[in-house]
Amino acid sequence: MSDIIHVLPDSVANQIAAGEVIQRPASVIKELVENSIDAGADNIQVVIKDAGRTLIQVIDNGKGMSETDARISFERHATSKIKSADDLFALHTMGFRGEALASIAAIAQMELRTRRPEDEVGTLIEVAGSKVENQTSISCPVGTNFAVKNIFYNVPARRKFLKSNAYEFSQIEREFIRIALVYPQIEFQLIHNDLICMSLKKGNYKERISNVFKNVKGINTQLFTIHVDSTLARIHGFVGKPETAKKKNDRQFFFVNGRFMKHNYFHSAVVQAYGTMLQPGTSPDYFIYFEIDPENIDVNIHPTKTEIKFENENAIWPLVMSGVREGLGKFNISPSIDFDSEGATELPAFSHRNSASVKMPDVKIDPTYNPFEQEHRHNDYTRKSTIGWENLYEGFESSKWTPSSAEDFTPQAEQSLQFDDNGEENDERFTFETQEREEGQMEPGVTADTKETHVEYMQFKNKYIITPVKSGLMCIDQHRAHVRILYDQYMSLISRKQNASQKMLFPEIIELSESENMILGDAMEDLQYIGFDLSPLGKNTYSINGTPANMENGSAKEYITNIIQSLKESRIDFKTQVAEHVALSMAKLSATPYGRELSDKEMMSLVSSLLRLPDPNFTPDNKAIIKVFSTEEIEKGFK
Repeated sequence: MSDIIHVLPDSVANQIAAGEVIQRPASVIKELVENSIDAGADNIQVVIKDAGRTLIQVIDNGKGMSETDARISFERHATSKIKSADDLFALHTMGFRGEALASIAAIAQMELRTRRPEDEVGTLIEVAGSKVENQTSISCPVGTNFAVKNIFYNVPARRKFLKSNAYEFSQIEREFIRIALVYPQIEFQLIHNDLICMSLKKGNYKERISNVFKNVKGINTQLFTIHVDSTLARIHGFVGKPETAKKKNDRQFFFVNGRFMKHNYFHSAVVQAYGTMLQPGTSPDYFIYFEIDPENIDVNIHPTKTEIKFENENAIWPLVMSGVREGLGKFNISPSIDFDSEGATELPAFSHRNSASVKMPDVKIDPTYNPFEQEHRHNDYTRKSTIGWENLYEGFESSKWTPSSAEDFTPQAEQSLQFDDNGEENDERFTFETQEREEGQMEPGVTADTKETHVEYMQFKNKYIITPVKSGLMCIDQHRAHVRILYDQYMSLISRKQNASQKMLFPEIIELSESENMILGDAMEDLQYIGFDLSPLGKNTYSINGTPANMENGSAKEYITNIIQSLKESRIDFKTQVAEHVALSMAKLSATPYGRELSDKEMMSLVSSLLRLPDPNFTPDNKAIIKVFSTEEIEKGFK
């Protein structure tokens, strides 16, 4: 039997390494920009086309490379930072493995132009699929210019898994921001399809944050400084006001020794420092920088180096929490009460000019009045004021109050639009009886014996609706039920290209980043069918002129922002799934929240609306809505 183990060719080994290091165009930009920083550049320009599919170019004014270094840099494990294993625990640079350039060259066509200050001419190297196709001397500026073309051109299986341009650009922008925030002393520029998306001048940390998030109104005044010095670590940065906290917050950053990191443990320290100042389920803005001895951290536990292990994280946790608390307390964000003036009534100032006109009030009395005399008890005034009081109760005993049939469930406004099975607007109102379904049409979990002609509803912990059914007790998640109802309504509008919009008296203006604008472009048509009326004003700015007819919670700007953020965080194919995601995002934002007390009428209408749907058991993202506890299960608990 012949031998079966053999050594892989370098080109194949590099493609395998690329699978770990290079996941998408954003990964290429991260690796190349980090190399530029290590080269001492203070001006870095990132140029991309078609969200990195066609071109990724990183130009810097760093120290450049010699002809020999330029050639060997494409070899696997070629690095200028590591000479022994001990160097792994004393790293102060960004890239160090020596796999980045080799991995990129294995899956793309690549050009390198570089020159050192002491050299008269520079070097050009052209590589494709790990193969060096050309090397020559050229005239070029000092620094390095990497051009990566047609990423994954020779790995079609990888290329087809790239998402839409909007999604891929959002990932590029995210990596760009993570690096730019930690190096305010470097000038950065991001250009996409010949359009300058971000131009960041040199400055301090707070200036850099304000420039990166310039579309966030007043962010410069919403941040408080934190600073902690200890033998374990130096911690500094900024935290946001409690009122700016959000459920999905993309302004949360930890950095350690100039490198972005994710750390759920330290995130919990920040959140706990706010205590009860945060609304449930929200997280604050924060930009926190750690400076720590490299020997006490391990950045090599993940290929992307975003997950970092701390040797003394249990000791650093209270430093983070106390630093945030001190920063919040230092600026006295808690509301104060003036006990001397709280609730006091304002009195007009006394003026001597008007004192002469002040007169004592005249009191008129009837000197002949005797309360013990009968005729005074029933004088004309008294008789006139009481005549007809019996009429107030006329017909009260005979009248009978009857409850009206319940309206469709709408949490904030009972006058919202109703839709029939064809998505057409109508005035149909649901009755107390749940309409029977045809035999065999019931979904699993909701059967014919779950319906009663007359039922009672009880709300449990302002979260669940409980009602008796023939087989036991049916428990319904009120928020998920409303999400299901609204989702089907929105999808009906989108599929039939209908528009149920109400004009705004005062239009709202929303300013977006380049990536957000690209995402909005993909979702614009579906948002219009749902009811949003947006007009472009130029420079990624829009006027919101109308909103969905039944939208009551929050502002239109918040809705649009949350939908864009949800789309940005998702991994969907925008071309085929954006409508479903927009409808689901709108439904979640508009649905009645947990904790809201519902009337009997609202509970009845919600259940009726839910059970009329073709799939009432699960939300569109496959979360259970209904749970039926059988009589046997209940009785078993008492044995």
